[in-house]
Amino acid sequence: MAATVEELYRSYGVLADSETPGQHKDSYQNILDGVKGGPKEKRLAAQFIPKFFSSFPELADAAINAQLDLCEDEDVSIRRQAIKELPRFATGENIFRVADILTQLLQTDDTAEFNQVNAALISIFKMDAKGTLGGLFSQILQGEDVVRDRAVKFLSGKLRTLSEEVMTKEVEEYVFTETKKVMEDVTGEEFVLLMRVVSALRVLQTVNGRQQLVELVVDQADLQQALNPADPDAVDRLLQCTRQALPLFSKNVHSTRFVTYFCEHVLPNLSALTSPVAELDLQLEVLKLLAEMSPYCGDMEKLESNLLMLFTRLLEFMPLPPEDENGENAAGEEPKLQFSYVECLLFSFHQLGKKLPDFLLDKVDAEQLKDFKIRLQYFARGLQVYIRQLRVALQGKTGDALKTDENKIKVVALKITNNINILIKDLFHNPPSYKSTVTLSWKPVQKTEAAAPKRPSGEELGSGSTKKQIPPLPRRDARQIYNPPSGKYSASIGNFSYEQRGGFRGGRGRGFGARGGRSRGRIY
Repeated sequence: MAATVEELYRSYGVLADSETPGQHKDSYQNILDGVKGGPKEKRLAAQFIPKFFSSFPELADAAINAQLDLCEDEDVSIRRQAIKELPRFATGENIFRVADILTQLLQTDDTAEFNQVNAALISIFKMDAKGTLGGLFSQILQGEDVVRDRAVKFLSGKLRTLSEEVMTKEVEEYVFTETKKVMEDVTGEEFVLLMRVVSALRVLQTVNGRQQLVELVVDQADLQQALNPADPDAVDRLLQCTRQALPLFSKNVHSTRFVTYFCEHVLPNLSALTSPVAELDLQLEVLKLLAEMSPYCGDMEKLESNLLMLFTRLLEFMPLPPEDENGENAAGEEPKLQFSYVECLLFSFHQLGKKLPDFLLDKVDAEQLKDFKIRLQYFARGLQVYIRQLRVALQGKTGDALKTDENKIKVVALKITNNINILIKDLFHNPPSYKSTVTLSWKPVQKTEAAAPKRPSGEELGSGSTKKQIPPLPRRDARQIYNPPSGKYSASIGNFSYEQRGGFRGGRGRGFGARGGRSRGRIY
């Protein structure tokens, strides 16, 4: 029979006034029965049950279950009160169970209630971080999809806010161990969020730690398997994994396996790649990722063949000059100069070429080298025209004037063309040189990097004041370069990011397989 408000207050008084409340089991049982009453009785029970919980270990299960009944009440105010008090049950071996319960309660759609659950979880984190994580990871591994998703988002958003006193080395190592278990079967979005969690762990901010993170991404990327370019999920997974690995690479943590995979499996299928993201310029995205990784590539087993693949792809984006002197080719069309693609390919070739500086002289036959230099020369000539036109368009513009979409595109286009100009000059050396350093057009300039070789020309410095460098040019050159093909810069500049669609290994039933059945209903 449910206790009345008067009976609840009477029982509370007995327990509060006693020096040994544990001897008044009947009074505490009466409070537990309050959960069967009306709204007023339930609100009182939600407050009284946790207050005397520690005095009745033999009634611990009954007390927790009674509080859980209140956490599931139809009245949202009762639920919030019961949730608010849950951390008071988080003692000793109960911490795991309370964390597990709170994790399940993350599925609520009530904003205030959801915030209350978050606050309660943070509260018990500070009591016992490892025990709380045990409850969270239990639900991530075994709970329903909505609970799992919100638990992963909780970890991604909240762990980094906790102090070192809470997130000790032991706790961080536990996070990494459990995350690796979860990574065996994740969606793409979960993978990104979990990488955000482990990448922020202080215990992994060492060369060895970053190498462990790279191994985690390599395993997820499945680099042992050949790429199916017609499978958008497989392509998507590779790109997303590469994006996660990029910040981890350094002179001590090499990108060799990713660069090798791109050269051997991606570049040969560049035009056949498919993506679930319609607005993504997939070929350019691939080339940008390869360019960003290439400076951190270590010793490569098949360096010559991979350089040859890069060389072949580069030629495809560097057209030959028109066939007749009037600038008209047989088809009556002017060659298209794809500056953004060429910047990426030329940069990657330049980076890997440092490892085999005689490649163009010893591994490419004389006719191919002659053809390459003709293409370089034609591209460089067009480049100069376009650089001048960009400078004229940007001349005198500062501040807000440079922040318009049109001028932002022109600024980036100028960076792209200057980069290509510098790299082409290196390759025109005899023998080819690989000494110049450029910053990719979509990356922030690093102070430690040299922006240009010694004695840079006016073209490289961005100054249009040197008269001898602005001679009148035939109109055909202007026609060939100006009004470049649409989409060459506008859709490609800057860092492109998008939410992961589809799944990763296992896919949790959303793209790469199924996780299997999920339990339903209360599993406290």
